[in-house]
Parts: sequence; C-alpha cells; structure tokens
Amino acid sequence: MTNPLLADWDTPFGIAPFDQISDEDFAPAVDVALAEHLSEIEAIANSAETPTFANTIEAMEGAGEALDKVLGVFFNVAGADSNEARQALQRAFSPKLAAHSSAIYSNEKLFARVADLWERRETLGLSDEEARVLYLSHRGFVRAGAALQGEDAERMKAVKERLAVLGTDFTQNLLKDESDWSMDLAEEDLEGLPGFVVDAARSSGEALGKAGPVVTLSRSLIVPFLQFSPRRALREKAWRAWSMRGENGGATDNRGIAAETLKLREERAKLLGYPDFAHFKLEPEMAGTPEKVRDLLMAVWEPAKAAALRDQAEMEAMLAADGVSGPLEPWDWRYYAEKRRKALHDLDEAELKPYLQLERMIEASFACANRLFGLEFAALDVLLYHSDARAWEVTKDGAHVAVFIGDYFARASKRSGAWCSAFRSQAKRPRVETPIVVNVCNFAKPSAGKPALLSYDDARTLFHEFGHALHQMLSDVEFGSVSGTSVARDFVELPSQLYEHWLEVPEVLAEFATHAETGEPMPEVLLDKVLKAATFDMGFQTVEYVASAMVDLEFHSGDAPADPMQKQAEVLEGLGMPRAITMRHATPHFAHVFAGDGYSSGYYSYMWSEVMDADAFAAFEEAGGAFDPVVAGKLQEFILSKGGSEEAEDLYLQFRGRMPGVDALLKGRGLAA
Repeated sequence: MTNPLLADWDTPFGIAPFDQISDEDFAPAVDVALAEHLSEIEAIANSAETPTFANTIEAMEGAGEALDKVLGVFFNVAGADSNEARQALQRAFSPKLAAHSSAIYSNEKLFARVADLWERRETLGLSDEEARVLYLSHRGFVRAGAALQGEDAERMKAVKERLAVLGTDFTQNLLKDESDWSMDLAEEDLEGLPGFVVDAARSSGEALGKAGPVVTLSRSLIVPFLQFSPRRALREKAWRAWSMRGENGGATDNRGIAAETLKLREERAKLLGYPDFAHFKLEPEMAGTPEKVRDLLMAVWEPAKAAALRDQAEMEAMLAADGVSGPLEPWDWRYYAEKRRKALHDLDEAELKPYLQLERMIEASFACANRLFGLEFAALDVLLYHSDARAWEVTKDGAHVAVFIGDYFARASKRSGAWCSAFRSQAKRPRVETPIVVNVCNFAKPSAGKPALLSYDDARTLFHEFGHALHQMLSDVEFGSVSGTSVARDFVELPSQLYEHWLEVPEVLAEFATHAETGEPMPEVLLDKVLKAATFDMGFQTVEYVASAMVDLEFHSGDAPADPMQKQAEVLEGLGMPRAITMRHATPHFAHVFAGDGYSSGYYSYMWSEVMDADAFAAFEEAGGAFDPVVAGKLQEFILSKGGSEEAEDLYLQFRGRMPGVDALLKGRGLAA
C-alpha cells in the first residue's frame, strides 16, 4: 500500500488525511522524502549548466516538496498531540534531520554555484525579491559553515547534530514534568475559588481519571489558582511545582542539557569566527549587536523595577494585615495583586471572565480581520489530528486565501504555551502554495455542557497568536523561504503584539464581550474598569520578562557558563531582582531558549517588537481610529504581505515613515515617568 504521507492528497485544500495516517507511517515517509530531497540537491549541485538563479536558487526553493509535506504534519502533530511513539520519532529524527541539513550546507559544489551567483549578482538582472532570496541563501550557507574545511567542517556537523538531540530532550523532559504533576484538591480546598476555576479543576480531574478536582501545570489553571486560592500552603506547593519544572533531578532534569547546549553554541560561533554566540545570533536581526539589546532591556528595567517594588510594599502591608509574618513570597504575588486590583479598580477576574467566552473571542478576532483586511471565515467540516482542533476556510472577495486551524484547549499530550505554526506556507514559485496555518493554545477546557471562559490574559494570547496567523495568511511573496513569519526574530512579534491592541478597542469588547449566561454585553462601567486596569501590575510583568531576557543574553555573551544556574543567580543579583518575583522562564524550563535556538539570545525580541507595535497602533489612532482603512492597507502592503522579502527596518519605515523610540513602550506599559 502507498504510504498516505507520500501520496497525493485528494482532500479539501490539501489538508493532510489525518484519518489515514498512523504513527508507523512517519519513519518510512521521512526516509523516502530525505532521499528524494538529497537526490534533488545533488542534481542541482552536479549540473553541468552555468549557474543561474532559476537552475540553482529557484530549483533549491522547489526541492524537498515531499519532505516539507511530511515534516509539516509530523512536527505540528508531535507538538500539539504527543505520545510515546511520536516522542521516540522526534528523538530519532533530530540527529537525522541535522545531518541532512549539514549534508546540504557542506556540499561544496552546491555552495560553489551559490557563491558564483553571489559574485555575479549585479549582472543577473534579478528582481528585488530574487536578489533578496539570493542574499539570504548565500548568507545561510556561510553561517551554516559551508566555508569551513577539514576538521572544522566535521566538528560543525557534529555540534549541530548534538544540539538537535539536546533540544528534543529538553522539550520532552519539560512535557513529562508538566504532564506527570497534579495536586488533588479536597472540597474544602475549593473555598475562595471562583466557579470558572472550580470547573476547570473538575474538568482536569475528569481528564486524568481522578475522583475529584485537581490543579495541573497548565498555565490557564495554575495561574488563576495562584490568583484566588486563600490557602497559602497550597499556593506554595503549586508554585514550587510550576517553578521547578525541569529541575527535579533524575531523568527529566534539564540543567545538564542547558550547560551542554550553551557550551556547544559557543563552539559553533567560534568555529565561524565570532567572539561568542550572542554576536553570531544577533548579526542578522534588527538589533544587530548584544550591546543594543542590553541598552533596550536596561532602559526598561529600572522604571519597571521601581514600579514593582512600590507594588510589593503595598502587598506586604496586605500580607501583614492578614496576620502573616515575614516577607511577600513569589506564591503570594498573584493572590495579593488580584486583591489589590479589586481594591484599586473594583475589577474582579471572576466578574470579568463570563464576558470572555472563547467562542465570542474567536469571532472577535475574525471580525477585526474582516474589517481591517476584508477576510471572511467559513467553518470547514474536516477531520483533523485531534477532536479539539477545528478549521475555517479564509477567503477575500470570494477567492481562497488560506485554511486556518484553531486548537485551543490544554491537554496532557500538548506542550505548554501558545504558538502559531504552518502545515504549509505561502509561495508562488516554483509552484503556487496557499497557506494552512494553525494556532495552538492551552486554555482550560470546561466541564461538559459549559462554555469555555478565558481570562483577559488568555484573550490577549488568542489575539496575539492570530496576529501571527495573519502574517502567514496574508503573505504575498514569490518564494516560500521569505513568506509569512520568515523574518528577523525581533520583527516577527510585531504583527502578533500589534493585533493584541484590537482586543482593547472599546467597540470590539462592546460587541463581542457578552455574558455566557445572559448574553448581555459587558456593561460600560465594567468595560471602563478593564481598560483603566490594562497596565495594572505591569511592574511585575515587565520585571519577570526582562529578567528572563537578560539571563538569556548573558548566557550567550562571552564564555559559556559551566553552571548555568549559578550564572542565572549572578545575573539576577546584578539586576537587583525583587525577591518576590522570579524569572518568567527559569533556565530548566526556558523552552524558548533551549528547546531549539529560535529564541536563543533572542528572548528580548518581544520587547524590541513592542517598541514598534506601540508606535504602529498609534498610527491608527492618529488617523481615523482602530479600523482606519488607509493605515490598515499600509499595514497589509508593507508588513503583513511582505514576509522577509525586504529588510525588516525598511518595511517598517515604508509603513510608518520613521523608527520609534522606547518612550512609546514605556507609555504603553504605564511605566513612563
């Protein structure tokens, strides 16, 4: 029988036939697809024809179609719905795929053809996008070590293969720590918890086959538990489990993996002639150098720390009033911050949450995309990789644009966090491809028959990931290598963070924030409270983020630390980290940095992008409002449709006319002097 992963898919829009695919199909399909891709690459490299853009660069763009298809299915399913078989496959594929990449980038004949084109680039009559793709291809070869010879080339290959294995191990250890832990709650432990938290705890208990409610390490459950539970001992137990992921000793401990990863990254950078990994990694980003990243983070750190310490002092007084001696602890912060928010803004999460129904927030994200970019969304009746996932066809003026998949609920088989990915990216050459994009979240699943309710942070996450999805869906470039989110790491968060702003547009909340039981719109007085409280506790949020970004940067600047945990402690001490706040992502569970090198030396990028997103939304406010058609058109034309076909700074300048400073960010976070 033909392997379904390698067959032509006679399905709506080329969505994978998930009902026909078994885990046993992946390994043979990957082997066939790898061999096919390598054969295509060898044909390009060994061509007797003089190198041209078409027979070399465009041919490389078109090679590996089967591999892209197979891996697009595998990695999306393995991340969102893992099992032991898929984890074993990930461990097997990691070194194999790294070796495959090395075989391509170390192919001397192939690199010679690319280098020849690069030397003759001014005489080739290339379009702007072709010139950009050639530049990125040549740079990619050089940064992958294509110019290395002998022992250095072999060592680079070994380093990259080992890093691929370590990233997979880190991810799987973290997933195991998260899925293995739960805390049973007695009925009396539910005291003080709002109904939505109780429902989520009962639903989690049912999913785990428990007789009663439980707290798990799903962010959408543990965070509200820490916000609302008056039982300090239980808060401490839950917080310690949450903060110790990857740091519990035994087979799932990630500290050794982090140390080896940092050492190998340093070696990789030095093989290529860079002083350290941060200089290597940041060279192609907007920031360019570690010094510029450090300057941005420190410009935000001091005002954020000052705000956090002011808040801490107030909450310590509240702690003392409750009869607790001793300082405010990390497991106390969210609980007293919630009390303080209620006192300051008369805003109670339990009062707010019934107005933030998942279904209505999905509708809101679609409606904003319709008003801004003319997109329409129609539900598709298709079988996907999990029963929780669902799909929509995206059209504009009646023409097909993309397929969008939403997978919103937490489960033990899904890694933590939220992300946007693609089963297929947009391209026009050498073949037309329309995107199939997926948003994966970890919202608490309600009990049967009850609506899914989001926290305000959850709703913001939904809009954030949909901003990434729009970047993929509205991509309109020639080549897949520069489509969608294939941009500088510190630019990729601009569309996502910018889209969050539409959640705070009063008319959006007025229309879509309707009560789960009564259907009534959110009262104006509550809406006003929500908007006024938008920057509440921003000192805490900024400190926990910037601390993580600084630790990431210092890990990769200079010599790799022998003991990352000691280095983490030294960086935090140097910053004067408030004792009641911890890093958003401590090293042993810092998946952004250690599950792969996507955000290594790059966790700062959310803040770099935020400098732009605050300024970009101001462009709407300065014009005709949040849905100004002229500004929306410029946003689509110069940012969302362009992918990485031009330099990020050039794209932003075309959209806005200037680059912003940090002042807009500080103002947006309520931290301006």
